[in-house]
Parts: sequence; structure tokens; C-alpha cells
Amino acid sequence: MSRRVVRQSKFRHVFGQPVKADQMYEDIRVSKVTWDSSFCAVNPKFLAIIVESGGGGAFMVLPLSKTGRVDKNHPLVTGHTAPVLDIDWCPHNDNVIASASEDTTVMVWQIPDYVPVRSITEPVVTLEGHSKRVGIICWHPTARNVLLSAGCDNLVILWNVGTGEMLLALEDMHTDLIYNVGWNRNGSLLVTTCKDKKVRVIDPRKQTVVAEITKPFAPHEGLRPVRAIFTREGHIFTTGFTRMSQRELGLWDPKNFEEPIALQEMDTSNGVLLPFYDADSSIVYLCGKGDSSIRYFEITDEAPYVHYLNTYSSKEPQRGMGFMPKRGLDVSKCEIARFFKLHERKCEPIVMTVPRKSDLFQDDLYPDTPGPEPALEADEWLSGKDAEPILISLRDGYVPVKNRELKVVKKNILDSKPPPGPRRSHSTSNADISTPALDEVLEEIRVLKETVQAQEKRISALEHKLCQFTNGTD
Repeated sequence: MSRRVVRQSKFRHVFGQPVKADQMYEDIRVSKVTWDSSFCAVNPKFLAIIVESGGGGAFMVLPLSKTGRVDKNHPLVTGHTAPVLDIDWCPHNDNVIASASEDTTVMVWQIPDYVPVRSITEPVVTLEGHSKRVGIICWHPTARNVLLSAGCDNLVILWNVGTGEMLLALEDMHTDLIYNVGWNRNGSLLVTTCKDKKVRVIDPRKQTVVAEITKPFAPHEGLRPVRAIFTREGHIFTTGFTRMSQRELGLWDPKNFEEPIALQEMDTSNGVLLPFYDADSSIVYLCGKGDSSIRYFEITDEAPYVHYLNTYSSKEPQRGMGFMPKRGLDVSKCEIARFFKLHERKCEPIVMTVPRKSDLFQDDLYPDTPGPEPALEADEWLSGKDAEPILISLRDGYVPVKNRELKVVKKNILDSKPPPGPRRSHSTSNADISTPALDEVLEEIRVLKETVQAQEKRISALEHKLCQFTNGTD
């Protein structure tokens, strides 16, 4: 205990503070779907929240500056035919967001910089390959247009969003429901957690399990869901439950899964702990659904390796949580993290700050951080190349790039640089297919409507003739 008190760390005094009431986002009907995702995604331009919606699934996108009461008729992003379960902003284009739904599809959307007059109903591309609901999506950290999706069919699929084609399908690796999936820093490996109590490290391009924690070394023995993320050093941080339903956290070395580097019991609660990790400061923030607090820990290379820092507490429980990328923070105020806490009817930003007296830029708090430019093209990554994220300095603050319009052609090219050639893992796909499935459905609906209209006109004409005959007989 004494060691923890005297341990030197610039993050020992990090504190959380909610914004003032006029800087919150009010009157938002947050989704009530039972699913352990964050229900919220945020970037330096926009805040996206999964909301209640009749007759399908929807989410709301607000410019960050549009605080206060949200108009009840504010346009939504609607296109799914069943509830939306997960959303994720593209790290390389702040105007592109992906959504996953119970309707088994993944959709990718272009969000304009202005607030649209009507709801957005047309996705840039619809990705179809899962047979059951899709609950997890996650963009590749360094490769352009590579998106991962995981469904309740125990299948992980990697997509090239720029062409709408499936790159890889990781089949027969998971025997039960997948709880979460996360990339390592350069996107060469995945970590997954599963209902079968195994934590797997997967090389997606070789389609092999590199390492896994299994019984009797299961990371957490309880029945509730486990979460896992990669740390910057390549270790794996997990949250889960003991047999006695106590929540616990663990730190593991993938090269030796037999013994954890650290394993700490926390408290007794049913809420799954969602870990949010800041690689620049090596701080992990734990937010439990239904909790009213955020605990944060610093991960270092000295025992006990996972050091408790503090807890931000409030009165209201959280329905979900958004986590701002580092480039969206206010460096002039020594802000090192910003959360967007979902209540039942509002979203409340919470700012994490390191107290400093100086107004100068704090180099030690803000090392260069991943910027919005991808380090690789999709085909380069698929061929076996790896690259670290392209870093930017936050010394002068970060100014978001203006809307980069998606250059959509019939093959749904998401960006100006097209991939070199077709590569399809779908046996039903064909390089000559130029119209996306959604367009075909819309066209069929239009034709059917025209047919119905023509039939109604014909019926009307016949009824008119019948009236004439009837009047003539009289």
C-alpha cells in the first residue's frame, strides 16, 4: 500500500468533471436495446448516438457544437430494418461512420458537415455476409477502408469498404457468441473474447489463432461477458467476473498465457466493464453499464503493473459511453480524455484533466498521436504489409479536415484511390456486378409501385365503364 502512495506519476491527480448544463445534449431518446455496446461514438466533428426508433433501427448524428436541447424532429440516420447495435466512426475520415444491426447487415454512411433537412436513408454501401445479427464493428487502425464486423453467427468478416467486397472470413474459430473484438496498434493482430471463456489472439491474414487463454487458465471464471483490448506494448488487458460475481481485471502476456501479469478483484456488480484505453498515457478507463462511476488505472512495467489512479463518481447511472480520440481534445486546458456519458434522455460530456499551473503546451502529456491519414491501402495490408499509425503533433491543436466527399462510382469506391483489382472471397460475388444490392431492392420496389399504379388506373377505368353500362340499362 505504501508503495502505491509514493509512486511517482504525472497522472496521479487526474480528475474528472462534467461540463455545464448548457454544454450537454438534451432530449435524446437513447436506445433501450439489450446489448453490451457503448451506444455512442464520437470524433472531433460529430457525436453519434443509437436512439429509439419505430419500424427499424436508427442513430442520431449531431455536430459537437450543437449542444442544448435537440429538436424532436432532428433528422436521423435510418436505413436498417431492425435495431442498430453498434456504431463506429472511421479513423481516417471524420465524415464516415459504420453501423451494425440486428437485420444482419453492416452499412457505411457519409455524414455531411451541415445538418441535413431530412433523415439520411441511403448508405454509401451495404455489406451483407452475416446470417445472424451483427453486434460488433471496428475499423482497422492503419489501413484505409478496412472494416471488421462480428455477428451472432460466430463469424468475423473483414471488408474492403471502398469496393463493398469481403476480404476475409474468419470461420470455425469461435464456438460460441463473440463478446468483443479489438485490433493491436498496427492492425496486424486481433484479440477476441467469446462465451466459451477463451481469449484468442488471431492473425487475420493467416486466418490462424496465434495464442489463446483456455481452461484451467481462463482469464475470468464467471459466466458474465469478458472484454479484452491490446495495450501499446502488446499485452492484453481484460475485464470479467469471478465465480462469485465479483468484477476483476487482468493483464496478460500473449507469449505466456499460463500466468497473468496482474489480476485484481474490484467490486460486486452485474454491469459489464467497458475498457477505454489511451495508448499515449497508458491509462485505461473502466466504465460499467448501469454504473455511475468511471475508474481509471495506469499500466506500467513496474509491479503491480496496473495501478489504480482514481474514480470519477456521479449520481446518475450510464446507459452507454463515447470516448473522444486524442486529436479532439483541448490541449490548452490539459485535457487528457473526454467521455460522452449517455443518460436515459441526454448525453453529458465529462472532461478528464491533469492539473497544471502553466498555460504552455505540455509536451509530456501530449506525445505525437495517431492522425487521420491511413498508413496503408487495403490491398497492401491484405498482401502482408504492416505499418505503424501516422502520427501528428497536437502542439497547435487539431483542426478537423473539411468534408472529404466520397467519390462513389457503381462499385462504391469510398475514397479517391481505388484498389488495384477485384478480390472476392464471396463465391456468389462477381467482378461484373456494378449495382449494390440496395439499389436492386429500391429499383424492384419502384417497378412494383408503377405496376400497382397501372393496375389501379385500369380498375378505375373498368369501374367507370361498368357504371356507364349500369346507367344505360336503367
